[in-house]
Amino acid sequence: MTAELSYTHGTSETVLLGDTIGANLDRAVATWPDREALVDVPSGRRWTYARFGADVEELARALAASGVGKGDRVGIWAINCPEWVLVQYATARIGAIMVNINPAYRTHEVEYVLDQSGISLLFASLGHKTSDYRAMVDRVRGKCPALREVVYIGDPSWEALLSRATPDVSYEALSCDDPINIQYTSGTTGFPKGATLSHHNILNNGYFVGESIAYTEQDRICIPVPFYHCFGMVMGNLAATSHGACMVIPAPSFDAKATLDAVQQERCTSLYGVPTMFIAELNLPDFAAYDLSSLRTGIMAGSPCPVEVMKRVVAEMHMEQVSICYGMTETSPVSLQTRMDDDLEHRTGTVGRVLPHIEVKVIDPATGVTQPRGTAGELCTRGYSVMLGYWEEPEKTAEAIDPGRWMHTGDLAMMREDGYVEIVGRIKDMIIRGGENVYPREIEEFLYGHPKIRDVQVVGVPHETYGEEVLACVIPLDAEEPLTLEELRAFCAGRLAHYKIPSRLRILDSFPMTVSGKVRKVELREKYGA
Repeated sequence: MTAELSYTHGTSETVLLGDTIGANLDRAVATWPDREALVDVPSGRRWTYARFGADVEELARALAASGVGKGDRVGIWAINCPEWVLVQYATARIGAIMVNINPAYRTHEVEYVLDQSGISLLFASLGHKTSDYRAMVDRVRGKCPALREVVYIGDPSWEALLSRATPDVSYEALSCDDPINIQYTSGTTGFPKGATLSHHNILNNGYFVGESIAYTEQDRICIPVPFYHCFGMVMGNLAATSHGACMVIPAPSFDAKATLDAVQQERCTSLYGVPTMFIAELNLPDFAAYDLSSLRTGIMAGSPCPVEVMKRVVAEMHMEQVSICYGMTETSPVSLQTRMDDDLEHRTGTVGRVLPHIEVKVIDPATGVTQPRGTAGELCTRGYSVMLGYWEEPEKTAEAIDPGRWMHTGDLAMMREDGYVEIVGRIKDMIIRGGENVYPREIEEFLYGHPKIRDVQVVGVPHETYGEEVLACVIPLDAEEPLTLEELRAFCAGRLAHYKIPSRLRILDSFPMTVSGKVRKVELREKYGA
């Protein structure tokens, strides 16, 4: 009997949305005009759907009156704030392409993005942490010939732009397949690539992510993840507005205390975060004092969730219906998601099953042949969610999307018999020790069970004899009683194969992270691999 292949597709009686983002928002405004759409906890500002729709329309008309039209690129370089959300929907309404710029970027990176995408109008915060955005823009502006206007949020230039709005401005007709968003992926080598996404890509993805956790107009979603990333603007904002739910901004950037304050104050029903965010919240000294009883669901994504963290999220944060999502910017982002009734093992051992209207398969990276279920290989995905391509980089697009329109993720995965998928690592993160394939995720999951370990990342580092050896980077539960290598190896002995047992240990205070909350394993390898 032939083994079942690692291929599956998401069937659904719920059809894909054929709307543009603007038309979908209009429907929400007409259906739920008096319900809250957006709450900014730091400033206390609130928008009903009626007011939110009116403010989006005002900004859209102001942009159109300023000469911004369909296909023009509008950049946004800002921390989480209501204006970010208004720019997202206003650009979509007129068919301009919003270009998300990472708030952590410095002048060299900002100059590249401004120039490569041809941004003509830039929205920017005045600053973030140690960054003075106005000074940085002034330094690069002369090198970016397309850039003709900069509008600063919280500055008179914002009001000056809005003053141009007139009622007689008209917009070009839009298709749901028009490009609407460019998101620069954080490449580990060279410059980042601009994943170009359409209305159809991101509106449907946000909608079906929300459907999977049963969002309605009763839901209030706390969004501490950055808007510049798909997690915030698609899984957060578009999932909310396509269901009439409320977007709650707890702080300009992640703050564990502010996040739980917002959940408690606004009676949020859903909370988002990467595992390190949930770990930070659970480890607040006064965590038990927060009333989180309004929560029922939420999304954890970005990196694998440790079993012990998931148990606490479900039991102590009341998130019985919490969902795990897997995706990438190039796929709008989510391809796989756990469902509300999945058990603990599926929520921690897998990244879920395929979403409606999407296909996934696991292939042999060398031959492209689909693997039998239970065999590791590269995860590929196809469907409405796959990006249009990398902005003005057809060669790089062709490297990522094959002639069959399959997006090659670069992730090592294994599909179970029930169709649920396990991510076992990145192809480039896989450790090859003396000819044995070692998957860091497996070792990390095992080491989370050690009583002295708060968080752990496993990477491969060079070794003269074996090619690579296993390094465990550990954040201890108690800095006063750090773990020793001997203790670590004794914990593993007899329970892990000898070649998987870490031969090196680094005790750290924190891990290097991307702004979207992913651990930069490449940096750990470079720093501690010598």
